[in-house]
Amino acid sequence: MRLRPEELPRHLQKQLLPIYVVSGDEPLLVQEASDLIRKHAREQGCTDREVIDASPKNFDWQEILSSATSMSLFSERKLVEIRLPSGKPGAPGSKALCAYVELAGPDDVLLLIAGKIDKQSMNSKWIKTLEKTGAVIQVWPIGARDLPRWLQQRIANAGMSIDGDALQLLSDRVEGNLLAAVQEVEKLKLLTSDSHITAQNVTEAVSDNARYNLFEMVDSALRGDMKSSLRMLHGLRAEGTEATVALWALTREIRTLQLVQADCNRGQNIQQALRSQRVWNNRMQLMQSACTRHNAGSLAEILELAAVADGSIKGFADGKPWDNLESLILGLAA
Repeated sequence: MRLRPEELPRHLQKQLLPIYVVSGDEPLLVQEASDLIRKHAREQGCTDREVIDASPKNFDWQEILSSATSMSLFSERKLVEIRLPSGKPGAPGSKALCAYVELAGPDDVLLLIAGKIDKQSMNSKWIKTLEKTGAVIQVWPIGARDLPRWLQQRIANAGMSIDGDALQLLSDRVEGNLLAAVQEVEKLKLLTSDSHITAQNVTEAVSDNARYNLFEMVDSALRGDMKSSLRMLHGLRAEGTEATVALWALTREIRTLQLVQADCNRGQNIQQALRSQRVWNNRMQLMQSACTRHNAGSLAEILELAAVADGSIKGFADGKPWDNLESLILGLAA
């Protein structure tokens, strides 16, 4: 069977299957699902736990078959935990996992903790074999759109309630960092006397844990996301980033866009122009998005804004450097 992470607690209250596969690239959520399975396995008598790391390239998959046929020295039941960060066991691993199902004792529990398993692998023989007698739990990252709902559920589980504006503020401050989100909920639980969280509580208690990154800010502006790019700019400023460094990162991309536009005006298509300017493949779509929003005239205007920001940083132009950087980002994201 396949289970969503939120279905796992109720499922484990009813039964403990002999096989669980927990897959995903969000470490906190994978860890929480795995911990829950371990807890219930202990409660059901699996006091012996064997951990097998299948990540080395030279890993011998016969090891799990030996585990399947060996008796526990300390209890009648044991938990066999296999860690597969790549999410891909390869041909030998697939064969061994299928064989494990046939060899393992009826009382043992297999917990396979894997990295993200792609769509093709989810339809492979080894997954189909494991889910016939067990459960597969795929963990997906919590995006910005779903984060408030996820946080609200965590807060409710902690026995608290939260105002709408406080929830949005908390979401903004922990964006992209679920571990920080959990820590801040625990902190608010300790600091909030009446179990109700207000915006003032969040402002006073929560540190800004959003993953502000210089290049993420630039990419967000290229994507056209004004709100996120401005929030990242403010975060970088608060973290002590030099205005000169932020200006350099923005100006570099603006000049690249100008060169791409010039190549297109000379007859190249957009893909050829991006390649000729040595834009990485994983950034092609991002740069192409910015190119479709801008032309030679708008890029020239944005570069003038960059010159004004540079002048204010150096002290010979009007305005405050960070205010001018805001105008520059708005121009690029527009």
